[in-house]
Amino acid sequence: MTTRKRSSNNVEQQKAEALQQYQDSDGHFSLVRNFRLADLVTIMNGVCGSFSIFFSAHYLLNNDIDYLWSALAFPLAGLMFDFMDGKVARWRKSSSMLGQELDSLADLISFGVAPSLLGFVIGLRTYLDTVALTAFICCGLARLARFNATVALVPKDEAGKAKYFEGLPIPSSLVLVGVLAYWTKQGWIEGQQGIPGGTLTLWGNAGGRGEVHVVSFVIALWAAAMVSKTLRVPKL
Repeated sequence: MTTRKRSSNNVEQQKAEALQQYQDSDGHFSLVRNFRLADLVTIMNGVCGSFSIFFSAHYLLNNDIDYLWSALAFPLAGLMFDFMDGKVARWRKSSSMLGQELDSLADLISFGVAPSLLGFVIGLRTYLDTVALTAFICCGLARLARFNATVALVPKDEAGKAKYFEGLPIPSSLVLVGVLAYWTKQGWIEGQQGIPGGTLTLWGNAGGRGEVHVVSFVIALWAAAMVSKTLRVPKL
């Protein structure tokens, strides 16, 4: 207990020292001046997620399949930037509190909001489907917040990296994006052959609020795995 308290005090002291650089900066563009190269790479992750969201919207407007393929591709591009920002930070030997927060916010866009919207776009559009997709976003949000708050308490290796993730990391949503891409290729989407597994009517009449696609249960379980305290995923 004493060791954990000492570790927590060290983290608070480091945060206070890191915050000082933002307090000492003045002017309209002081925030931009505080960006590191790794922070800009992280922002590109968020840019990719945003493009995916807008291309999904374009597909809903005009049903052009090219927009859907672009929306499916951009989260993968976001993952590339997510990998690169850490390498750039180590190369430049610079990291910041701002970078950690940026990383979580960009991940939420690219691996939380964008994949959930893709699920809606390809056909998960019932009331309960949207509940599952919303839960996926919110669980991803909670998982990222917990990681930022508790990362100092997770055991580290000799290089100072966390040995494991508590809960399923949010970039794992790219597995779901890959499945959606395969379904798109096979034509298993809204307006073509329909979502595999079909729907269940939990209450009321078919087509009502009690209808849900079977695959939405998988999404709900995925969301629960992200906020699990006992699930520990080794960090590669």
